[in-house]
Amino acid sequence: MTIPEEGYLLRIFIGESDKVGHKPLYEVIVLKAREAGLAGATVLRGVMGFGKNSILHTTKILRLSEDLPMIIEIVDSREKVEAFLPVLDGLIADGLVTLERVKVIHYKGSR
Repeated sequence: MTIPEEGYLLRIFIGESDKVGHKPLYEVIVLKAREAGLAGATVLRGVMGFGKNSILHTTKILRLSEDLPMIIEIVDSREKVEAFLPVLDGLIADGLVTLERVKVIHYKGSR
């Protein structure tokens, strides 16, 4: 699989406690991205953040949060990323989704 040099970065901001049924939303999104044939996805767990409701989520001991920020990043061609957007629309109730153009420098696997 290849990605054109001009790729697109889809960045999804959700909460760690967001679910689809009994599964974490971030896990469902990554599996759906894989099913859609996207080039790859990475999930990052934030140590602190707030969103539209301005509720602060942090890993600090005195304010232990079970709803830390989660960021899913997916890079692929514009067409493939935009084709995936309706899937996200059906999954995400609360969160933020951004799209930006990126220059792909290196994308290789060992297989």
